[in-house]
Amino acid sequence: MEKLTKREITILKLITQGYDNAEISKTIFISIHTVKAHISKIMKKLNAKNRTNAIYIAIKNHLIDD
Repeated sequence: MEKLTKREITILKLITQGYDNAEISKTIFISIHTVKAHISKIMKKLNAKNRTNAIYIAIKNHLIDD
């Protein structure tokens, strides 16, 4: 499993809190396009099928606090 960047971990934590792409964009002051790019990289690095699967993998592997 490829290591996540600090920004990717931040975005993953926001996803676990139920934030959608627009809310993530406003919260960390980046464009929605950039949020989508980060999420795409997260999914690829974790080999996740969807956002929920990415959260599960991240928690299971202690990449974020559960």
